[in-house]
Amino acid sequence: MRAFLSFRVCALLAGWATLAGCAVSSSAGGGLGGAAAGTGGTPGGGGGDATGGSAGALGTGGGGGAAPSHWVGTWATGPQLTEPGNLPPAPGLTGNTLRQIVYTSIGGSRLRVQLSNVFGDGPVTMTSVHLAVSTGASAIDTATDIGITFAGSPSVTIPAGQAVFSDPFDYALAALTKMAVTVHFGAAPAGVTGHPGSRTTSYLVAGDAVGAATLTAPASAEHWYYLTGIDVMADAAANAVVTLGDSITDGRGTTTDQNNRWPDDLSRRLRAAAPTAKVAVLNQGIGGNAVVGGGLGPTAVARFQRDVLDQRGVRYLIVLEGINDIGGSSAAAQTVATSLTNAFGSFIDQAHARGILVYGVPILPFGGNTGYDTPEHQTARTLVNQWIRTSGRFDQVIDLDAAVADPQNPANLAAAYDTGDHLHLNPAGYQKMADAIDLALFTR
Repeated sequence: MRAFLSFRVCALLAGWATLAGCAVSSSAGGGLGGAAAGTGGTPGGGGGDATGGSAGALGTGGGGGAAPSHWVGTWATGPQLTEPGNLPPAPGLTGNTLRQIVYTSIGGSRLRVQLSNVFGDGPVTMTSVHLAVSTGASAIDTATDIGITFAGSPSVTIPAGQAVFSDPFDYALAALTKMAVTVHFGAAPAGVTGHPGSRTTSYLVAGDAVGAATLTAPASAEHWYYLTGIDVMADAAANAVVTLGDSITDGRGTTTDQNNRWPDDLSRRLRAAAPTAKVAVLNQGIGGNAVVGGGLGPTAVARFQRDVLDQRGVRYLIVLEGINDIGGSSAAAQTVATSLTNAFGSFIDQAHARGILVYGVPILPFGGNTGYDTPEHQTARTLVNQWIRTSGRFDQVIDLDAAVADPQNPANLAAAYDTGDHLHLNPAGYQKMADAIDLALFTR
């Protein structure tokens, strides 16, 4: 109880920005921490803070080892307010058990989990949270199952607009592992924080079944709810790359439960090469997302602090976004292009202030797509891509546009990579994107 009373709650400003003075100090062995800057130092950026936290989090996650170790995200996703059509299926969350599957990047022996109610319209209570290795569908390896705590308690209530880290815990996590995070809920609000485009099946059953080897006759949904991150305590050589984007980064067109988004493919390549084996990949794509205005979920401008700068251990950022700003706009091409390039310039400046290298990707082809493919939209794409390639503002340009375009008609995706909507790629296209990225960029 004393640990709960010693919480220092850091309210979110405009949904995600930190308030000054929210950092909470902690000893290296654990205890409180993980608010605006975890247990000291700069939150997230540059991979340099000893145990960096997340903007607006309740202080429950710090500690975990002496310098030069630091927290590095091994998995993350971008939260948003879940739309009515993507809410949890019956029997709903209140009083029931949800099992969610995620795919880690780097491994580690000390972990913490982040849960977020940042878009909730009321508090959410989780009476118990377990972590285990997934063995397929809703099944887990019970020998790996562990209950995690929050300031020493198995339960936690997260106020609306807040996020929380679990207490750090010892766990032998291998790289590239499918992990199951199982939550038994108390009361849950109507407004649910989630990530609709999980491309991964989640399982829901009535009652308390957090430690069950398999969930019996579960309802299922291809969405994540409340779960936003898993961190590992890693040595100083480890860091992370954030992939900031829309549905192309989120994995529209991939195979459910197969983890064949292009960031997943990139993660496997990084793992296979010794110089980059400790570079984690944090996928911050949101389907339908826009950079400046419109789209689905918070814009990239609005979520940049939380989804990029406040991620743990970040050294690199890949920006591949803007197609929805162009495709959804009726403004003049130059107007749209200027708004996007101004936003990209701001991203670069903010990231550089944290020691993060920023790699720009030209907007991919959308020729032939109904609605997006208009002369004005194509002009806007050309203007933005010229700026990305020639402005010199990015630390490097990763030309994935050239990698997946039709050589005979560069305004279109190559047929071999096109899902058929002339906008989203299939698994072969995403693998091509990952294969076209020079891994040396992640040794700088």
